[in-house]
Amino acid sequence: MKTRLLIVLLVILAGFTSAVGQPDTVTVGSYVISVHDINFRDKEYTMRFWLWFVYDNPDFDFSTQLDIPNAKSIETPEIIMDSLDGKAWAIMKMKSTMKESWNVRDFPFDQQHLKVQIENTLFDNNSLVFKPDVKGSKFDNKEAIDGWDIVNFRVTASTNDYETGFGDPNPERNLQYFSSFLIEMDIQRDAWGLFMKIFIGMYIAFLISIISFTPHPSEFEPRFGLPVGGLFATVGNKYIIDSILPESSSFTLVDTLHTLTFLAIFSTLVVSAISLKQFDKGNKEACERVNSVGAKLVISIYILANLIFIGLAII
Repeated sequence: MKTRLLIVLLVILAGFTSAVGQPDTVTVGSYVISVHDINFRDKEYTMRFWLWFVYDNPDFDFSTQLDIPNAKSIETPEIIMDSLDGKAWAIMKMKSTMKESWNVRDFPFDQQHLKVQIENTLFDNNSLVFKPDVKGSKFDNKEAIDGWDIVNFRVTASTNDYETGFGDPNPERNLQYFSSFLIEMDIQRDAWGLFMKIFIGMYIAFLISIISFTPHPSEFEPRFGLPVGGLFATVGNKYIIDSILPESSSFTLVDTLHTLTFLAIFSTLVVSAISLKQFDKGNKEACERVNSVGAKLVISIYILANLIFIGLAII
């Protein structure tokens, strides 16, 4: 009898201990109001959104314990405190400037992935675990973002690890885990209008340079002056576009198209030089043939190369 009673007590004690060791679950959701002030050069954007938390533990105070690790700055939020089904209910209107490593390889046909990471600064995942309100989390379809379309919007819960004890010398505190609530979305745009705006100067510079094929190869000034003028215009166009994009070690679509234009303009100069040399030798037929074939090759290869690289960026 005593043995059976002891077993029952041990089972009850084990259940109690297990219950005590469980972290508190916090239901959290978000409604994205707007994403704006997208700045490629400074690698940032601004987001305004609502957050809500439903929880039991009175020690949780998200007005002072909330953190967004991947934010540059967070404005003091507007907070509404209420109760819901006997639980604390905190609603917060947030505005934060987020840092972002933009992928501009295919700019302006780029697609970007935005992520906002929400954490509690005081309680790790032994005390607090986020449960996303998937059904209630949405974004404003009309006002969320101008000039872009939001696709693959989702909210999830994850775990973020910190390889530090934050000053605690105990070995078991060297690696700490915090529950994270993630707001993620992909944004994309119909970029043809923007493409024409930023590249129209470059293409006009190329058209100016190929006009040099029209005068007779013996006319030195227009044959070489027009391509040189187009070359300077292309350089200026590239500097303007580079001023709005972040520095990148990879070769982007912008770099590729400008390089093609540089090579094409240089090719017009080469064709003119060869044609002029043939004319000076008295080979008028060879001069005309070099000019005609060279013009067709430069124009056709340039157009084909542009179509290939632009097509690869869009896919």
